[in-house]
Amino acid sequence: MRRLFGSVRARATLGATLVVAVALVAAGAAVLLSLRSNLSDQAGTQAERTAREVAAEIAAGKTYGQLSLDGDDRPVQVVTEDGTLVAAGEDLEWISGTGNDAVRPRAAGGGAGQTPPEDADDDADDKAEDTAGEDALDAGEIDEETDFRDGSATIDGDTEDYRFAVVRVETGDRGTLTVYAGAPLSAEHSAVSTALTSMLIGFPLLLGVVAGVTWLVTRRALHPVEGIRREMAAITASEDLARRVPEPETHDEVARLARTTNETLAALETSVERQRRFVADASHELRSPIASLRTQLEVGAAHPELLDVTGAVEDTVRLQHLAADLLLLARLDAGERRGDTRVDLGALAREEAAGRAGVTVEADRAVEVAGSRGQLERVLANLLDNARRHARDGVSVTVRREGDRAVLEVADDGDGVPEGERERVFERFVRLDAARSRDDGGAGLGLAIARDVAVRHGGTLTVRDAPAGGALFELRLPLV
Repeated sequence: MRRLFGSVRARATLGATLVVAVALVAAGAAVLLSLRSNLSDQAGTQAERTAREVAAEIAAGKTYGQLSLDGDDRPVQVVTEDGTLVAAGEDLEWISGTGNDAVRPRAAGGGAGQTPPEDADDDADDKAEDTAGEDALDAGEIDEETDFRDGSATIDGDTEDYRFAVVRVETGDRGTLTVYAGAPLSAEHSAVSTALTSMLIGFPLLLGVVAGVTWLVTRRALHPVEGIRREMAAITASEDLARRVPEPETHDEVARLARTTNETLAALETSVERQRRFVADASHELRSPIASLRTQLEVGAAHPELLDVTGAVEDTVRLQHLAADLLLLARLDAGERRGDTRVDLGALAREEAAGRAGVTVEADRAVEVAGSRGQLERVLANLLDNARRHARDGVSVTVRREGDRAVLEVADDGDGVPEGERERVFERFVRLDAARSRDDGGAGLGLAIARDVAVRHGGTLTVRDAPAGGALFELRLPLV
């Protein structure tokens, strides 16, 4: 059961069915109440018509025996102010809801052979309460207001529920009489019962149709998701990141999910491939100084007089620098926080240029950025080392404000960077030197580290031609 309702399809089907069920119940209740109210109002209208017809005959001076009380098998009572029944339909056998349950009339004030009902006093009191505070009527006048009551009556052995209309009429000689006339509610009960039966039969069928359609529609809609899941499981099992999930030919959320998944797989494949190249290149770069250092040490162990101490130290320093670069790249790839220290790029440029021959600095005052001072020092040092390596005579450093950005430019007067190689120089272990020898060419990590640090500080690092020839590297960072 838990597994069944753990699926999106089952939950969607259950949710849609419950929503429709609540809507159907609410709509059904509203329909039944409206139907019952309308039919009850119709019965009240019919009862009022009968009551006013009888009241009109009384107002016209007809005697009780001349009144039309037996038409359409509807219960009619005429009651005096003291609660005495003076006229009723001949077929009336029992009545309730009118305040007077007498069915056989007697003369007003009591008559021979008529036994007052046991609750006559109570009926009189009730009638007095009902009429207390009502406006007095003139002789022959019929009250414009009509009261309505629900009750029951038995006529010719048939007992039904009725809607009673209550109308007062002033006779003058006989006082104020009250006419009770009823209209049957059988049509209301029948219609409500029929509607309720139809709902009890139709609603479950409709809910079944809704559940079935929802189940089929969600199954069709989620079929591509199952295909994506299966393909992702296969990719996980095979570790083949070159595979892609199927993309449905639609423009819905599932299609966007498939496209995003493929984009993620492509980015992951690129990252893994980059990592593999990184490991391979790092191994290659480490192999050379380690092999050279080992050779020198082995020669020195066998022939101490032939030991190249200077070369061994150079290889050791190169190996130390390479290890530091690899460690910094690993920290950057791991998402090391850049920090929020305020750094003056002009002052930093002058500090890094000090002690470097041929480097000139021109900087505005207080060009401050936020970040890691150590990482920014590394960026500037790498740019200066790269520029000094390729410069013929000198290197110039410029620091200025430009809008909301701090701009640091490092230019040399060397051969420059070919336009087609200006993005490739920022890749890891990429050198444009003709030979990858153990010289001053570096391992090809300096510019890659510089760009990674710039991006993590919310900036950019690009290269273009310098005005005087050579290459110009431009670092842009947000000002504090």
